[in-house]
Formats: sequence, structure tokens, C-alpha cells
Amino acid sequence: MPYPNFIESFPSIDVPFPEDVVTTAVVKSDAGLVAFFTFHKAMELPPHAHGAQWGTIIEGEIEFTIGGETKIYRPGDSYSIPAGVEHGASIKAGTRVIDVFEEANRYPIKD
Repeated sequence: MPYPNFIESFPSIDVPFPEDVVTTAVVKSDAGLVAFFTFHKAMELPPHAHGAQWGTIIEGEIEFTIGGETKIYRPGDSYSIPAGVEHGASIKAGTRVIDVFEEANRYPIKD
């Protein structure tokens, strides 16, 4: 199920992946960033680390490796990544997730 039109009309962020692979819509405050991701194509997210992140799977599937532990997440599953913990993922096409980042400036908002 796609996100509602009002969510899809939120600003997008500048992520290092092409828009035919992933599209975004975000809500930003001084306290953090909430991102609605839609993955149109399967992709590999290379291992990386940053501030704390919490997310939930809306649709699709992600195989996440967080701090060396690999687990498959499906709709209704949530994950919590502590600040500084390395993580990477294999994301299936059609996946939708909501991620909340403690870093308000994790990704710049597109003009």
C-alpha cells in the first residue's frame, strides 16, 4: 500500500541512491528526522554507522545486519540501532519503511 498523498508531498532528502531505486518523504524537527522510504528496486545498503536510528517495516522485507547480528524484518517488525553501531542491509524491491533518526541533519532536505 502506498503512503497517503499528504505524506508523499512532504519534502524529500538527498540520499546517495538514485530516485528510481528509492524515494523519500521526511518530517524534520530540531530533535530528529522521520523518513518515509519507498524502495522501488532491490538494493544493498553498505555497512555504515551514525547516530541512533529506529525503524519499522510497513511493507516488503529487509535483511539487516546490526552489530554483527543478521535478522530478516517483515511488515510490523521494528528495529533499533544504537548510536555508532555498524549496520547494513539487503532490501527487497517494494519495501516501505519509516525510519527515525536522532540526528536532525542526518540527510539534507532537497530544495
